[in-house]
Amino acid sequence: MFLLQALQSGNVTYVVYFGTFGMLFLAVGLIVFIVFHQRKVIYYQLRMRNMQADHQRILLQASLNSQEEERQRLAADLHDDAGPLLATVRLYLNENLIHQDPATQLQSIYNAKQIVDDTIQLIRNISHSLIPPTLKNFGLESAMADLIQKINGAGSIHASCRFHDYTRRIKLEQELSVFRILQELINNILKHSHSSFIHVTQNKTEDHIYLRVHHDGEGLTQTEYEKLRDVPNGLGLKNIHSRIRILNSRIYFDKDATNTYFKVTIELPIDALM
Repeated sequence: MFLLQALQSGNVTYVVYFGTFGMLFLAVGLIVFIVFHQRKVIYYQLRMRNMQADHQRILLQASLNSQEEERQRLAADLHDDAGPLLATVRLYLNENLIHQDPATQLQSIYNAKQIVDDTIQLIRNISHSLIPPTLKNFGLESAMADLIQKINGAGSIHASCRFHDYTRRIKLEQELSVFRILQELINNILKHSHSSFIHVTQNKTEDHIYLRVHHDGEGLTQTEYEKLRDVPNGLGLKNIHSRIRILNSRIYFDKDATNTYFKVTIELPIDALM
């Protein structure tokens, strides 16, 4: 009787020891798992932050490159066009003018005036290239209609534009960004797609404005766009992506269900633009 009780007592002690050891082993294993899992999570979080930082640097560099190219273009236009014109005016209005006969003086002044007028027109054209006057004075719909009219005037492609609900303009700075995006998209279509038509549409929901560019040439899918926008020579697509990010918007490249045309959709949040 006493022997049986001793054996039972020994079994209980063994079970307690084994159970305690097993629980400690599981607890240690759980702690180790949590620690390694947390390290893995922190690692991937840091990696994502680094990737996002690299992406932001690419966007910033694209924006800076675009601005630098614009400055260089303006400097070249002023140096190559305005500079010679003003130098010619100086020749007409030099110190020898007062020693010339009246008829020659009048002719020199008239010639100088003509050149000054040409210079004023040149500077006006440069200014218009920065902010199109139609966009500034009448808004995105009128600016797009003007651009489409110029494309049709070339006679090489049929272009059309239809705004369905744009009664309230967004801010001018953001209108300019949207216009530049559409301008870049259309320019790429004209240069690379071999399309027979371009059609631009605008629609609006309660929360978003949608602008779509349709064409029947060679186009991009979303996957191709996301790859090409990060290549070193893809400045145009980088600029598009940079402006889309600044506008807190989205852009989608896809092909219609019938595989007959490509479509680019720009989704603009109304609350952020008004």
